[in-house]
Amino acid sequence: MTAQLYTDAAVFTADRDRLAAEAFAVADGVFVAVGTDAEVRAELDRRGIRDIDETRLDGAFVLPGIVDSHAHLAMFGEALGKVALRDCRSLAQIQERLRDARAAAPAAKRILGVGWLFDAVGEARPTAEMIDAVVSDLPVYLDANDLHSCWVNQAALAEMGICADTPDPIGGEIARDAEGRATGMLYETACTQYVWGFLAAQTTPDELVVRLERAFAGYLADGVTTVTDMALTAAEVAAMRGMIARDGRLPFPVTGHMLIEPSGDTDTDLALVAATVRLRDELAASGDDEWLRVVGMKFIMDGVIDACTAAMRAPYADGSNCDPIWSYEAACPVAAAADAAGLQIAMHAIGDRTSEIALDVLEYCIRRNGERARRHRVEHLESVTEDTIARMARGGVVASMQPVHCDPAVLSNWKAVLADERQERGFPWQWLRAHGVAYALSTDAPTAPHQPLPNLYIALTGKSVLDPALDAYHPERAFTPEDALIAVTQGGAYAGGFEALRGRIASGLEANFVVLDTDPLTADPEALLAASVRAVYVRGQLPRRSGPGRSS
Repeated sequence: MTAQLYTDAAVFTADRDRLAAEAFAVADGVFVAVGTDAEVRAELDRRGIRDIDETRLDGAFVLPGIVDSHAHLAMFGEALGKVALRDCRSLAQIQERLRDARAAAPAAKRILGVGWLFDAVGEARPTAEMIDAVVSDLPVYLDANDLHSCWVNQAALAEMGICADTPDPIGGEIARDAEGRATGMLYETACTQYVWGFLAAQTTPDELVVRLERAFAGYLADGVTTVTDMALTAAEVAAMRGMIARDGRLPFPVTGHMLIEPSGDTDTDLALVAATVRLRDELAASGDDEWLRVVGMKFIMDGVIDACTAAMRAPYADGSNCDPIWSYEAACPVAAAADAAGLQIAMHAIGDRTSEIALDVLEYCIRRNGERARRHRVEHLESVTEDTIARMARGGVVASMQPVHCDPAVLSNWKAVLADERQERGFPWQWLRAHGVAYALSTDAPTAPHQPLPNLYIALTGKSVLDPALDAYHPERAFTPEDALIAVTQGGAYAGGFEALRGRIASGLEANFVVLDTDPLTADPEALLAASVRAVYVRGQLPRRSGPGRSS
């Protein structure tokens, strides 16, 4: 057996029993020793490993491979090819970006954009006519920054067949004028079912593989070596299995949750749970689960605060409120079936009322199925009460949160639609720590930038990556560097239930690790914005070329 020995490093292990080391060794894709230089050499000698290749890292900072524990791989890969709108600060800028995109692609069938912010459009809600003013001759689909709404033009409405008679799906809304005609905005399940469903039907399997390859390459370049996909589809699973058949692996391991939205019929929803169990078991039987595991189901419990579609305990500033997408009564039997089958439940809950309902449902699962080890999750928790956080602690529920969602540059509309004390109580990370809730920090890409170092910067400071001149959003909630680094490594692995495989630099775990040119523990947080990844290792190997012209 040959071991690769790494010495002269500042190693952050993410193992609270021993956070720091100076050397480690890798053999057959796993860590076999971690500690001081002398300790690692002694362990290799004890194991009888004499064939050793040594690499001195000249004091570079090493941390475990980063786990993005809430992301959307295929959507991220697709977004890399869309018109980027996140930096647009006015309707005129959005229109100019679309006009330029049309001129640059005269043969395009459609224009797809992503990332626009509600407050960039102005006080009026977006309409198809605003897009038609610059592009009317082909369909335009613009995903909002939060990916919970889509803004389209008349050509897009026409090709989807949306008219005054098209019904609103459960949990969704087609914006309409006084005569009932669609005006160009599709919210929540109207977006996922009508827009995404239509566009997915136009996507070939080969195109889906290209999107996934883009996403893998983008993540690896920035130090991410594991992703939990929070809205897997059957087509995406098939595409990744095709990549495994082609290459014998994925570029890095993926775990995922199948998305479930309420159909209005419990038997239909239960059938989707059963199909997810079959898929999980099929992946395990085939051996594909070495690289791709279906571990759970994601319930979209509500929408987002920016669009006033997150269910709140008190109304928004305009007096409106909304019901959750899943009611307690509809969710309980479906969640209980998933829980009984050993699936992990992940609940998207942004509004403070929705997170209460999410905990009600998870507590129902315990009453229904009995006490046993569980690790269910609540995603986002942007507006949440301290009592709900305490309930999560008592129930062992993991908090999955995204610092990039509270970059001050994207919070102006979020705060405006609340317009009371709630606008200053968002993203209460300090309550998680105070109550001992297990937590993971992720990005939710492509709803936000996928790069982990800017995400860490926001977690450490509360400041903006997009506009550094803005004041920090409640920096007193911020994480210490140690806690933040653990949350994006070991915390993500724990949230996904695979901490016995990865998430730490520890003997016996997969040798996934990242070499940085900056030490986040000692450097000024501002240095993270200019920091770079020197090298990324997956199972002890640098990413390699795989397939014709492909990176893995």
